[in-house]
Amino acid sequence: MSINKKITINKKFKIILVALLFVIVITAVVLIAMHGLKDEEQNLSSYRMELSYNNTSHSLSGKEEVTFVNNYENMFTYLLFHLYPNAFREDAINRVVSQAEQDHAYPNGESYGNITINSVTYNDEPLKFSIEGEDENILRVELPVEVYPDESITVTIDFDVTLANINHRLGYGNNTINLGNFYPVLCVYEDGTGFKTDLYHSNGDPFYSNTANYDVTLTYPSSLTMASSGKVISLSNSSEQVEPSTTTNHIKGENIRDFAIVLSEIFEVESQKVGDTTVNYYGYQGDKNLNSCLKTSVEALETFSDLFGDYPYSTLNVVKTNFVHGGMEYPNLVYISDDVPEEDLAYVIVHEIAHQWWYGVVGNDEYNHAWMDEGLAEYSTLMFFEEHSSYGLDVKQMVTNATTSYKTFVRVYTSVNGEVDTSMERNLSQFATEPEYVQCTYTKGLIMFDTIRKSVGDKKFTKALQNYYEDFAFKNASPADMIASFSKTIHSDLEGFFLSWLTGEVVIQ
Repeated sequence: MSINKKITINKKFKIILVALLFVIVITAVVLIAMHGLKDEEQNLSSYRMELSYNNTSHSLSGKEEVTFVNNYENMFTYLLFHLYPNAFREDAINRVVSQAEQDHAYPNGESYGNITINSVTYNDEPLKFSIEGEDENILRVELPVEVYPDESITVTIDFDVTLANINHRLGYGNNTINLGNFYPVLCVYEDGTGFKTDLYHSNGDPFYSNTANYDVTLTYPSSLTMASSGKVISLSNSSEQVEPSTTTNHIKGENIRDFAIVLSEIFEVESQKVGDTTVNYYGYQGDKNLNSCLKTSVEALETFSDLFGDYPYSTLNVVKTNFVHGGMEYPNLVYISDDVPEEDLAYVIVHEIAHQWWYGVVGNDEYNHAWMDEGLAEYSTLMFFEEHSSYGLDVKQMVTNATTSYKTFVRVYTSVNGEVDTSMERNLSQFATEPEYVQCTYTKGLIMFDTIRKSVGDKKFTKALQNYYEDFAFKNASPADMIASFSKTIHSDLEGFFLSWLTGEVVIQ
């Protein structure tokens, strides 16, 4: 063999060796990444629920296995859960709707509901529990062992929910049964603060939760059609000999912030695949606008994925329902009130879908910092209509209208009360009225984000939203987190700017 041939073979060997090393390194990186994702999934708390809905008694029976994973630095001897259904009790301290919305919410007269905790167990052994809070809104469970960092514990809660006849997040109306915030859900724990146990309030969305994994089985009368968070894994019907017949759905939701269900006898569904996501619009039988509502839903999903970052789930359900307000957001599912006028329908659909990014994926404490998700969802809606002129909405005029509305609110409240609180950074109970809450979170939030955008330009503003979404996906962001994220992207300290708006120092001319 010649020296030249030996050199050629050696070169080939080196090339092959380098290639093999490259493949090994890449494989190792992928495996590490996959392991990291697995660990992240394992570090999520989880809910495994077996539910049965009775359409005669308008009640829900549930068995819930909650696995709490201690991702904190301290040890736990007890857990706290929100009991949101108790806000619907007759003697509840805080009303679930304002006086102005009373007749709209209760079309058939005032009605009440609640949640009853039958038992809490660990390995089939009973645990000590108590109903606490100012408004019977907290379940406290004493743990049988101390749970240290990186450890977990599973407790089982047996409960029953009675629904009020009310057009609300939780309740039954003339057309739908809404099951939102119906189960005992872990209170968020904050290092240095402890468990967050804020009361239900008629202003806004009084919720705050971490993402978790859900495995839910629901049995309900076969005359009903179901829409839910998560994805339906399997469906089965009871034997023909069983009357009334029932349907059982097995649903899974991974890394989602909440879980909700809507049932109805009159649903008609239109669907469209968008990449890896199926978008379903649930209207009522005979609706003439099923296709147009689905089209808006699809366009909203596509637009926000392009603007902010990919929608990470395989299902998005947009559901027409009996609801006192315009709409309500849940992971993979949004309520659209059947009272929304036709001319406002697209706007409401887009706003609620925007919440899939701002609340659903990037979470925040909606009770204490409502402007974070509502103001951003409102401005995201404006950005959608910028991209879709076919809807005939003038975006500049939308900002002008928002500014006029806000200034009118300030003028009227000042003339009546002598002064007006225009601060945005306060909890829901600190807003005297619902209009005050709306103006200071939705309207002023939209104006604030529009002001930032005009100051830094479209490119930097959109990049700031993308980075904020990426940095805090599946986490809970604080106001300081948002400010820091925006400041980092825009390369300017925005703390003073944000604080002047949040405290009410800014005067909008």
